[in-house]
Amino acid sequence: MPTAGSSADGRSARWQTHREERRRELIKAARRAVHALGSDASMEEIAADAGTSKSVFYRYFGDKAGLQHAVGEVVLSQMQRKIREAAQAAQTPREGLLAMISAYLQMAETSPNVYTFVTRYAPVDPGSQQGPAAISGALGHFFDSIAEMIAAPMRAHLGDGRAAVLGYWPTAAIGLVRSAGEQWLSTPESGDKPDQATMARQITAWLCVGIAPELLETPVRTNEGH
Repeated sequence: MPTAGSSADGRSARWQTHREERRRELIKAARRAVHALGSDASMEEIAADAGTSKSVFYRYFGDKAGLQHAVGEVVLSQMQRKIREAAQAAQTPREGLLAMISAYLQMAETSPNVYTFVTRYAPVDPGSQQGPAAISGALGHFFDSIAEMIAAPMRAHLGDGRAAVLGYWPTAAIGLVRSAGEQWLSTPESGDKPDQATMARQITAWLCVGIAPELLETPVRTNEGH
């Protein structure tokens, strides 16, 4: 016969499971709402699109910054998995870079509204327990992980002797990929805007050979012997 304690534990476990399922449902609903309404959608607009009240979202996420963080953890985790899978299928370091950049741009292009929503700071409500560090946690972890994924094949290709250079390069590479990618995402469609595949190849070329190889420093010629 179950004891009072075991019954309470069972109810607590069921309630926790219900809360986690409800939270996942709300994250999915918020993601759909942001995709449709835009990255500036308010909590009230998101809740209305989800068919519930904003008080429900506040109960589960605290404020808009908390919701942003929760959606970001899910979206960025999916992006990270896709990028890792793309990298693992590559045969060379350059192919790996191209595959990762392509996966990143493709996922971001699928829903620019959601990407913007999860990769920028949200206004923090007065009295919120979510500080800037907490809000940006998922984003920082995502780009740190991608930097390491980019560095691994390059480290193997160039050897330990270039470790000092590779210590800086992944951070610089991530900055270039993100800045160029986000500018590309925000650029209105036109005949001059490159498609996703072209943009991925261009960013890869910038990372591997620079913007203009002919500008590389060359040895200074002397007139010795004349």
